[in-house]
Amino acid sequence: MTAPGTHPPNPPNPPNRPDPGTPVGAAGAGGPAGSAERDGWRRLDKRTVVVTALLMAGVSVGAGMPVFVGLAGTMAVGQAFGLVMAGAVLLITGAAGADHVRWRRTRYRVGPERAELHTGLLLVKRRSLARERIRSVDLTAHPLLRVLGLVKVRIGTGEHTGGGESTLELDPVTRAEGERLRRALLDRAPARGDGGPTEGQLATLDPAWIRYAPVSFVAPLLGGAAAGGVMQVSDWFGAQGEVIDWMGDRFQDTPVAWIVVTLTVAATLAGAIGALGLWVEMWWNYRLEREPGGTLRVRRGLFTARSLSIEERRLRGVELVEPLGVRLCGGARIDAVATGLTKGEDDKHADHRTLLPAVERAVADDVAARILREPRSPTGAPLTGHPRAARARRLRRASAAALTPVVLLALLGAAFTDVLLYIAGACALVLLPLAVALALDAYRSLGHGISGGYLLTRSGTLRRATVALQRGGVIGWTVRQSYFQRRAGLITLTATTAAGAGAYHVHDADESEALRFAADAVPELLEPFLEGPRGQGT
Repeated sequence: MTAPGTHPPNPPNPPNRPDPGTPVGAAGAGGPAGSAERDGWRRLDKRTVVVTALLMAGVSVGAGMPVFVGLAGTMAVGQAFGLVMAGAVLLITGAAGADHVRWRRTRYRVGPERAELHTGLLLVKRRSLARERIRSVDLTAHPLLRVLGLVKVRIGTGEHTGGGESTLELDPVTRAEGERLRRALLDRAPARGDGGPTEGQLATLDPAWIRYAPVSFVAPLLGGAAAGGVMQVSDWFGAQGEVIDWMGDRFQDTPVAWIVVTLTVAATLAGAIGALGLWVEMWWNYRLEREPGGTLRVRRGLFTARSLSIEERRLRGVELVEPLGVRLCGGARIDAVATGLTKGEDDKHADHRTLLPAVERAVADDVAARILREPRSPTGAPLTGHPRAARARRLRRASAAALTPVVLLALLGAAFTDVLLYIAGACALVLLPLAVALALDAYRSLGHGISGGYLLTRSGTLRRATVALQRGGVIGWTVRQSYFQRRAGLITLTATTAAGAGAYHVHDADESEALRFAADAVPELLEPFLEGPRGQGT
């Protein structure tokens, strides 16, 4: 006999044959009773229905208020309130009922060989992952889950296939069950190294790091979102016209240029405040630890608690990222270069790559060394610069990008109105110096080199990135040389790897120097394609 709402997933095992679904560890809360639990199958925590009902209640309040205001203007208040309440009850009960069905029809088990998940009513899905291929077990809990002692568990193989077949999500289970699954599924042999002083805690939160939040690229985006949010909310309540009139009264006798400056400053301040709040929510309680089994674990979050794990044997290096604003303030962050973290269907989980938020550059280098078990971080090693021809290429491209809108405005101005000519002149005065400054900075950022077991490459200006990639992780080189690069004696090398972005570039390097670098970084990989003595040409 099986527990209600379940069906035996496999035929009974013959006598004296071990059940491959024998559960790992002790039984956890929320598992079903009866033969289903004896077979190792468990259900999600039944409080998922309560969580869904409460979340839908919040959605009903947020969506019902503007709807009620709109209806109250066209009918009696009591009737509008009744309609809104009826809609809210329908939404809450429908969502809770659907989640109850999901709970009844979802079960999972972790055996010695596979982790399995069966779910679905009309469309039944049966999925499993080989335990030897599981590379990450991440725990996430928003405030409501934290209050109830629940977490969402995301089990992944580090692969990216269509339809999400490389991950299993258990939403939700108890916190104890989530920790049990994480420890059991990531219990590996110790990673390389002697496990000496680099074991345990690698980094903890320093509240002073918050000073880098307002200079991130998130701040202006949040400022624009705040302005749009004010207009949207005022439209919901039918007060958008009053808001626009109020702003017009404030700037009635103010020059247009001053209006633009004032609104820009206001949006910047709003964005900075929003960035501070977002940083606190994301990075509060931050800890980076190395666990004895060879797993790097990041724990962080104020309201939504996150626990992200990366196996060290997946790690192929680190990327030291310096967004322009953060770099001007002397900061940088550390991202992991690891297999299974490539961009693809899991872009929404891109923050899983970040091991350290923006901190002082010296601190970032120190933490990178601890992560890689190196006495000194490769990201701090000196790099070989690139020829002046690379600078000329960047200046030409930047100047063309800046002058294109200027020329277009000038042509339109000559054909239609002199106003556009003045705008073209103003754009030239602003865009051209800015483009030249960014081009020179992009040239200064170029570099490559070798530090111990790592090859290094650096590029970028708005987002400068220094990649330290294990030389043994390079599986191929791609050599590109355009007509203009060939005339300038430049070449672009691309190191291909199964980790991180999959390819890391050495842009516009000297041709002979780049080929020597590739041959030295990964011996015998590129040499068969070189003519004559090593590094003498292609």
